[in-house]
Amino acid sequence: MTLKHPLDPLESQEIEKAVELLKLDKRFNEGSTFISAILDEPDKSIVSDYKENDPIPRKVKLLGSDKNPDGGFCAEIDIVKNQVISYERLKANGQAPYNMEEMMTAIGLTIQNLEYQKALKKRGITDFELLHIDPWPAGGFVHETIKPGHRALKCISFLKESINDNGYAKPIQGVISWVDVTLGKVVHVEDHGVVPIPKEHARYDIESQPKIREGLKTIDITQPNGPSFEVDGYHISWQGWKFRISIHDVHGLVLHELSLNDRPILYRAALSDMVVPYGDSDPMHSWKHVFDGSEYGLGRFINSLTLGCDCVGEIQYFDINQINWDGEIIKTENAICLHEEDYGIQWKHSDDRGGASEVRRSRRLVISSIFTVGNYDYGLFWYLYLDGTIQMEVKLTGIMGISAITEETYNPSQAPKVAKNLAAPLHQHLFCFRLDWELDGKENQLFETEIELLPVSEDNPNGTQFSSVAKHLTKESDAKREISAETSRVWKVVNPDKKNSLGVPVAYKLLPGATPKLLSNPDSIVSKRAAFAKHNLWATPYNSEELGAAGSYTVMSNGESGLEDYTKNDRDISKCDLVTWHTFGLSHVPRPEDWPVMPVEYCGFHLIPVGFFDKNPTLDIPPSCKTGNQSDKK
Repeated sequence: MTLKHPLDPLESQEIEKAVELLKLDKRFNEGSTFISAILDEPDKSIVSDYKENDPIPRKVKLLGSDKNPDGGFCAEIDIVKNQVISYERLKANGQAPYNMEEMMTAIGLTIQNLEYQKALKKRGITDFELLHIDPWPAGGFVHETIKPGHRALKCISFLKESINDNGYAKPIQGVISWVDVTLGKVVHVEDHGVVPIPKEHARYDIESQPKIREGLKTIDITQPNGPSFEVDGYHISWQGWKFRISIHDVHGLVLHELSLNDRPILYRAALSDMVVPYGDSDPMHSWKHVFDGSEYGLGRFINSLTLGCDCVGEIQYFDINQINWDGEIIKTENAICLHEEDYGIQWKHSDDRGGASEVRRSRRLVISSIFTVGNYDYGLFWYLYLDGTIQMEVKLTGIMGISAITEETYNPSQAPKVAKNLAAPLHQHLFCFRLDWELDGKENQLFETEIELLPVSEDNPNGTQFSSVAKHLTKESDAKREISAETSRVWKVVNPDKKNSLGVPVAYKLLPGATPKLLSNPDSIVSKRAAFAKHNLWATPYNSEELGAAGSYTVMSNGESGLEDYTKNDRDISKCDLVTWHTFGLSHVPRPEDWPVMPVEYCGFHLIPVGFFDKNPTLDIPPSCKTGNQSDKK
């Protein structure tokens, strides 16, 4: 695909060129392995002023690690000017994400370790070919043997019945391997005592099911005249919506320059980071609080989507290129899926007194990608609607973390039983989305609105009246907020300089779902490292360096960066180039129905126009009613 715009995803030749230029630099260590190749997005002013056929600036950030006792390196390469602009060594307490080579090394070192093998033999395990080992980040709760600046992983293990078995069905309880990746050795093996390995099968593949459900008739989704959207490279147009898409190695699926009817709304919208803290006292889980975004690099675990399974309908797919640990290119075909969906009734009214009885159908544009990080699968789905609504929905599925239990070790309040001799710990999935606004212009304001019950008075004798109350949030400290369903709390982004025909400033509201915040004690290391999850809302003035909710680099971090650091000076946000950060998610209390693979759970938020239009913008949708429906046909 030919490069068309400064925000287009990296092409394979661009990554190859960046690697070649870096390897020629005298600062490059020949023993380095690569982690990420990320487009260094140009400054907003460059993007907004860009005209077709202008020279396209292209800079690539290459992240990697080596045996130096620090956080790895970040090199910035200008592939237009053919030069390495900078080569930075990262701090020891905030390292670049892990790469696949490091994880495979940790697995290999664990299997070869004699102390680990001894622990397995105590459990009757001698066939190491059937081991399934998961490396987890070792930050936060760091073993005393791990030196500052060293990269470390903690490995937990499972035993498969066969090569094709569910790798997570049979946990090897009590055994944890600590691997110092920098040293290249296992530095400690925990053994908390033998617990019998569960014997029940937990296959979820179709061949393993005793019978297949009958009676489901085919549903065909067809668009005989083709889809309503238009695609030009990575630029998409649909019913007045215009935007660009890309995949970021940490942030996953990204929307750029989102506008409606040529009116800008969001400059950039994407996941910033996420955390999965566990609430169980079991030593197999009590330390877990993985940042699937910034520690693993969520975007690097993207799926190649399959027509008819992951996406149904008239589909447009987009491929993306990424870097492997050895500097080679990984091309993922069908990484992003674009299609339309019918979405029921848009509006309807039946008038039995001579007026019009009308109904119009809704549809939405779906932009989606799916990422598999170890046992969990995350679908990121952006929906755009005909009435100007924007929705982000995260679909969570995959396989839960589990523990082998006995009647003596079973703790139902922290880890409910999901199968015989198996329990799954309570945990949370908390996502922080960064929304970089440019609502009808570059300077916006942030308001919080709630419904307030009015006191009984002469004007309200029955105590039934209530009003909508708005508060202007003018400082970063004002904008550290939580949801409040009982007061119908929403947050509204306003452009005070643009008014609709009623004289009211145009706005969009952030409508949160029912969502928790971080449950860890505020003084805990988890709360320090994942401080973004303490609040459901944050707001900051735009700063191009402030992209990571938990900081730019979180591997082995101590929690001194991220949103708490960004907002420490309590900057003015009364009218600015506004960025809002919304943390949402779910607290997962496992159930038997979640095993052996979890039905999709949903969480997310809506962005809804408030005075952005003068009236219902979908009055012009053409009718789609037919004289008869399919059930009338004989």
